[in-house]
Parts: sequence; structure tokens; C-alpha cells
Amino acid sequence: MVVSGPLCSKEHLKIYQEWFNFADSDGDGRLTGNDAANFFSLSNLSRPELKQVWALADSKRQGFLGLTEFITAMQLISLAQEGHQLSSSVLRETESENLPVMVGLDDVLEKSKGSLAKGKLESTGTPQTQSPPTVNVSKKKSAKKSFSSVAPVTSVVDGLKRLYFEKLKPLEVTYRFNDFGSPSLTSSDFDAKPMVMLLGQYSTGKTTFIKHLLGCSYPGAHIGPEPTTDRFIAVMSGPDERSIPGNTIAVHEEMPFTGLSTFGGAFLSKFECSQMPHPLLDHITFVDTPGVLSGEKQRTQRSYDFTGVISWFAAKADLILLLFDPHKLDISDEFNRVISSLRGNDDKIRVVLNKADQVDTQQLMRVYGALMWSLGKILNTPEVVRVYIGSFNDKPVNEGAIGPMGKDLFEREQDDLLVDLMDIPKKACDRKINEVVKRARAAKIHAYIMSHLKKEMPSLMGKSKAQQRLINNLEQEFSKVEKEFHLPGGDFPSVEHFREVLKSGYHIDEFEKLKPRLIQSVDTMLGYDIPELLKKFRNPYD
Repeated sequence: MVVSGPLCSKEHLKIYQEWFNFADSDGDGRLTGNDAANFFSLSNLSRPELKQVWALADSKRQGFLGLTEFITAMQLISLAQEGHQLSSSVLRETESENLPVMVGLDDVLEKSKGSLAKGKLESTGTPQTQSPPTVNVSKKKSAKKSFSSVAPVTSVVDGLKRLYFEKLKPLEVTYRFNDFGSPSLTSSDFDAKPMVMLLGQYSTGKTTFIKHLLGCSYPGAHIGPEPTTDRFIAVMSGPDERSIPGNTIAVHEEMPFTGLSTFGGAFLSKFECSQMPHPLLDHITFVDTPGVLSGEKQRTQRSYDFTGVISWFAAKADLILLLFDPHKLDISDEFNRVISSLRGNDDKIRVVLNKADQVDTQQLMRVYGALMWSLGKILNTPEVVRVYIGSFNDKPVNEGAIGPMGKDLFEREQDDLLVDLMDIPKKACDRKINEVVKRARAAKIHAYIMSHLKKEMPSLMGKSKAQQRLINNLEQEFSKVEKEFHLPGGDFPSVEHFREVLKSGYHIDEFEKLKPRLIQSVDTMLGYDIPELLKKFRNPYD
């Protein structure tokens, strides 16, 4: 699946570790562009070749290289020096048993070791008199607590995290954006691995799909024709195999699930984290969900807000897989609500027609048409959603039903889906940037809406009637805000959802008036800070 890291001998690993420590001038375990450019120049490769080395090593576009990525870069440099053409597949197809030739590196390392030994000798001998460090008073006075002055930013994600907490979150908190939109982000949300959520009716193969990708079972996995998965299970990387209850995960600050505590104990008792050591889970977290109910079963109310939880996970997920079975194409009311709750995350949705080898070719054609017709009514978009057709389990494909041509189709479809999944870690950084920018635009519009509604409220008498009037005429109020501030209509929230939240006990007159300073801060973040951040951590050879 996803490669966990480059393979090399213990001797080479020791040498690479020494080189990495030397090249990492800050000593923080992150080799930034300038340090990498200085070190890679010792290889005497051309600038275009080194540009490609960085692009392939920093495949996640984090803006720095860890030890694993550094070793990848070194192996690429070695292959380039041997005359190989560099590409994303060259390390899989070609192995280099040689270390790269880094001109003059041995001499530089010897000198650095000598100066280090001399420093140790001085520290253990007679005490050296040192003058107190001088402080630049003028700089200290003029220093401001801003994005660039607190501590050095060592990656794109670090910079995004700081920008969010310093510039975007104050706007969200002031106008309670997290109550109307998605919950506030935490540090763990930025540091979390990419997440893939699986949705579908019971017995469509969600758990089997995860087992198929992992090549083994995971703690808490149950498979059967009846609704076996009755809870949300986050399948994550961990040092050993174990299941952690939902209440424990919700208070674990290093995990990106603390926001789920808002759904209460009834939900947390139906949530757990399944941990196990696995190379794929080092890159991706899977979320297995309970089967969506249909028929008479959906009349029984769940003890928690099921669609609300789905919406929460959808906002965090990098990819959402909707699984269907050729014999379960009916979209129940609950499934309809679930798919509707995914709006705003349309670019993440992929559809999987699983167990497709249970019908013959003619029936499969009809099933595919019926599925597209059903989805077209619910997703309500003119674009055709991507549908993967196959049988994603460990059993051999039933050629008796689909024939050899169908088997070939299934294999190609499976390869396409696996490529889509393997691209997720590489696109994780771009996804985080995209989500922060999308969130900032939504938070700005939310602030304009709430401040406008606040302005429309009377100062003394008739507040209750005025609020009811505004809630009933939200479409017109949204239109006024759009025209007054020249905002794109497509960025406005759902009127129905906004109306429901306002009706749940909020008093419009208690919201803040428009604060241009907060809006300007977010505009600066979007127009200047994020472009500068991306420019700082781009390929150093661009």
C-alpha cells in the first residue's frame, strides 16, 4: 500500500543519521529548504535535478524533510549520480547500494567533530570567563507579538496552525461560528493524519473494505450479514493492538476527537478507537461507521444525533467513501439525511459499488444506471460523482457472473481507487490549506450576517417579534448582506440550517457589532500571510 519509508542497511542508516544531524542547523529534526539546498549542493547535481529530488522527497509538501524524507532524497541523489532518470517510481523499480558522493563532506564533518571536542575540553578544563550577552534594546522594544515574531515556523502546517489561532479563531469565537458551522480547530486537528470515512447501509462491506486494505483484521472488527458494526470506530496507528473507549479518546488532547464530547455520553458510548501497528495506518486513519438504517428499522430513533456526528467527521475527513451493494440501492430517509449532511464536502465524496461480482454484466449495467439516478436526485449537482466498481474483499472475483472482461474491469477500478487512497497523504498539506481558506471565507460571511442581523434589531422594545421576523425572512437578509459587502452567494450557509440554529435559543441582540479589525486580520491572513507561508516553504530550487 503506502510505503512506510526507504529501505537501507544499518551501516547506511547510521551514516544518513549523522549527515542529517549535521545538515539540520536548528537541531529540531526538520531540514528546511535553505539547509537542504546547502547540503545537497555537495552532490554537484544540476539545479533541475536537485529541484526534482526535493519535490519527490517532500511529496507531502510540508516544506521540510524529516529523517525518512532525507534518506529518500539521499537515495534519489545516488541514483541520479548513477545516471538514472528521476521519477516517483524510480525507488520502487531501482535500488542503489551506494551512498551518494558528497564532495568535501568528510572534511567538513571532521572539522565539526574537532571543534566539538575542543569545546568539550574547554568546558571541562579551567573556567572560561565570558562576557554577558548583549541585548538589542531597540529591537526588544519594537518587537510585536505577531505571526513572524514569536518562534520560528518550521513547516507549512506549523504556520497554518499559528495563523488560525492568532487571526481566524478570534473572529470565530466573537461571532460563535463554531455553533453554526464546524467546531473550532485544535492543535491535534492540524497534526492529525489524513482521515478516510466510510458510509453505507449495513452489510455493504465497509468493515471488510478496511480489512482488505490492511490485509488483516483490526481490534473491534465484526463482520456479518446483520448490522454488526453498531458504533463509530476510528482505526489508527498505535504501538500495540488495543481498543480505547470513546470517553477516554474525547479527553485525549493529542487525538483529533476532543470535539466529539459535544455529542454527549450517549454517542461516546458508541465510539471507540482501534489501534494497531501497520504501515498504512502510519499515513491514514480510517473511520468505520454504523450501517445506515432502512425500512422499519429507521423508525427507531438513535440515542444521539447521528447525522450531526457524520457531519462532524465529514468536515475533518480528507476522503468520504459511500459504499453501495447491488442488492441495496434503495436510499432510505436516514441515508438521504446523511448524504445531505455532507454538503460543502462534495469534493471529498467517492462512491464505491461493492460486491459487484454478485450480478452478471447485464444486471451490473442496470444497477449502475439505477445508482447514478438515485444519487443524482440527492447530491443535486450536475457533475457526475466518481463511482468505483468492484468487489473489495479477500475472496477471488466471481468470474462465473461477470466473465474475464469484468474481472479485468474490476482490477483496473481497484487500482484506480488504491491510487486515489495513496495520494491522500501527499495531498494532506494542500487539503489543510484548502480547509483553512474555506473556513476563513465562511467565518467572514458568518460575521457579516450576524452583525447585520444585530443591526436590524431594535434597541429597546419588540426584540422578540423582530428576531422572529428576521428568522422568517432570512433569505432576504442574506441577499442584503451579499449586496452590501459584495460577497459571493455560493459561499453563504444553508438558510434552513442557519434558521434552525437561531431558533435553538440564541438571542440576536447579544451578538457583537461588526468589528472591522477582526475582518481585516482575516483578510491579511488570506491575502498576504498564507501566500508568504507557501512561498517560504516552496521548493528551494524554484
